[in-house]
Amino acid sequence: MARGFRSIHSRLFLLFLTCMTAILILVSFLYYSRALAIIHSKISDIAQKNISQTAGLFDLMLEGYNSVTKSLNSNYELTRLLKETSSNPAVSVINERSITNIIGATFYSRKEIVGIHIITNGGKVYSYEKQFAGVIDINYAQTDWYSKLKASSGDMVWLGLYSGSPINTMQQDTVFVFGRQLYDLTDYKSIGVMVIETDPIPITEALSNVSISPGTHVYITGTNNQLIASKGQQGAGWPDFSQLPKPSPDQGIIVDDTSDHLIVAANTSLADWTIYGLTPKSDFSAEINQTRMYLFIVVLALIIVSTVLASIVSRTIASPLKLLIREMKKVELGNFSGSVNVNSFEEINSLVSSFNRMVHRMDELIQRIKLSSVSEKNAQLQALQSQVNPHFLYNTLDMIYWMLDEKGNERLSRVILSLSQMFRYSSDWEEASQTTLRHELEQIRHYLTIIESRLNDRVQTEIKVDERWLDVVLPKMTIQPIIENAVKYGLEPLGSPCRLQVHTVQHNHQLHIKITDHGMGMDEDTLEQIQSTLRMKPSFALEPVNRPRRGIGLQNVHARISMMFGEGYGVRVESQQGKGTTVTVVVPIPLPMQGGLRDENSYCG
Repeated sequence: MARGFRSIHSRLFLLFLTCMTAILILVSFLYYSRALAIIHSKISDIAQKNISQTAGLFDLMLEGYNSVTKSLNSNYELTRLLKETSSNPAVSVINERSITNIIGATFYSRKEIVGIHIITNGGKVYSYEKQFAGVIDINYAQTDWYSKLKASSGDMVWLGLYSGSPINTMQQDTVFVFGRQLYDLTDYKSIGVMVIETDPIPITEALSNVSISPGTHVYITGTNNQLIASKGQQGAGWPDFSQLPKPSPDQGIIVDDTSDHLIVAANTSLADWTIYGLTPKSDFSAEINQTRMYLFIVVLALIIVSTVLASIVSRTIASPLKLLIREMKKVELGNFSGSVNVNSFEEINSLVSSFNRMVHRMDELIQRIKLSSVSEKNAQLQALQSQVNPHFLYNTLDMIYWMLDEKGNERLSRVILSLSQMFRYSSDWEEASQTTLRHELEQIRHYLTIIESRLNDRVQTEIKVDERWLDVVLPKMTIQPIIENAVKYGLEPLGSPCRLQVHTVQHNHQLHIKITDHGMGMDEDTLEQIQSTLRMKPSFALEPVNRPRRGIGLQNVHARISMMFGEGYGVRVESQQGKGTTVTVVVPIPLPMQGGLRDENSYCG
């Protein structure tokens, strides 16, 4: 179980699933919070619009009621009759009938009016009602509503809803009551009070417009927070109106959702009333629960999809890696012939391609090491064939050198010394098959000493090698075979003085050692044949011991360089018949020598 958890498939699956789940939860939380804010904002806007419309309806309704009272108060005939007193019973009856007719005309002007009552300062009561007319509460003067009317100075007094008529004791139906004090408009003296009772249905219907849920409670409060009308809770369930927020005159409407209720409040312009709408926030839970359930289903579906995607993605990444690991185990056991073929992400494809190239390169290197070993053994064998008791020959050549030096034959002694040094260098394979450019140039100088003496100074040599490259590593016996070919096939046939140049040129991280002879050159067929031979894959076969020695040619030098440094290195040949031949030896520049390199040459030696 623990090993399975450590696999890349399991970890990628858990990582992808965890990331997707975290993102989904975060997005869902933000969406849910935003949805709640939108729902609350929408509900607040609806509540604000409803209470604004309700306040407008009340203003229109109260304006209509106000105009009814004004029409009665401004009726000159009514005020005259109310002030007139007569001892004649017949005249009094006629006056009372006229007053009743005037009140009745107003009564029928609006269908919601239930009763109109006028009480003069002298105690006379004139009423027009639908039923039970004339049954008057004899204690009206001690009531609160009468005191409010008498205390007013002609303004409308909105008394609110009453469970029965405040004047007619027989009327027990709920009525909406308002009134004002009557004045004689000629001398502006009070002549009594007017009380109008209306059907409360328009009031309750207007209050219903504030409701935004079945649990909404609506209240109308007056100046001192006394209840004018309500819809919803009754009696002990009424809130403390003094604790509710009340809009200032310049605010008009306020919305408060800081408590467990959404509270909206608005003022009426005609009456000093405040309309309150209280809606429990729990009433919004239905829409919120629906949103929450929908969001839960969506998140659950997305988690399932994320799980499937996580499995697919992790398998897509892990499967090629498993194949790669399986092939690496084969390589670990020594099998370099296999390769991995996958079609996955670009990075994995690049990794697999690099692995295939690495395995192929390792296989080539192993084969190259085998060929190099065979080549070295072959060269050593050829060197052994040419050795006949080398120490005896060294001593003999040294003896000849000292004998010639004693006789003053300096030129011949230099030739003998160069021959001795060349023989020592070419026959010494005990240390290694590689050397430095410094040692190769020393071998060349010994060889050229012999050649210049043999050709009577017809060969002029010029060696220009930057001192920085003297420690560059290359295979042993690399440059001498090339110069030997240049002298034998390019310079000797001319029969006239000629020039041989050796110089170096740096190209990026490669060192080009150029050997140029200004001799015979080659025709195109010969050049193509040599270049084709150099392009062939290096191959060495151990020659028979009794086969005559033919020297180490260009192909041998090219093969040993390629096997030591790689296929990008070796020997390149350029030639033009009649102009000469240039052979370029390409070897790598070691990393410590690559700092601050420049393409320049300097003379050395």
